[in-house]
Amino acid sequence: MTPLLALLSGLIFGVGLIASGMSDPAKVLGFLDLAGSWDPSLALVMAGAIGVARLPFAWALKQPRSWLGHPMPPTPLQTIDRSLIAGSAVFGVGWGLSGFCPGPGIVSLGAGYLPGVVFTVAMVAGMKVCEWSAE
Repeated sequence: MTPLLALLSGLIFGVGLIASGMSDPAKVLGFLDLAGSWDPSLALVMAGAIGVARLPFAWALKQPRSWLGHPMPPTPLQTIDRSLIAGSAVFGVGWGLSGFCPGPGIVSLGAGYLPGVVFTVAMVAGMKVCEWSAE
């Protein structure tokens, strides 16, 4: 049952990314181009997503177990350290240069969109390098 729910959740998420325009690098770059022809529509998408997820997320944080019976992970630490700042900078630079972040990058794999495939391969390679360097 869990793999089926994971697949269904991923499909719903992917359809949402496509429908909202988040999987279109040109739209994302238009949103990030504050000095040029800024397209604020993705801000509305993000605000809507936060609004929809806010109450269920707050409820889930108070539960000892997930709907599938798994223990809920502890709330992450609230400290801001060098790793968080460096990771945020790398994420932002990658998003700004490519127009992709992880979710839309994975969606682009299904579409066979070459720039998205290159981004996703580079992202996975970066994750592996990070894992390797942390050992």
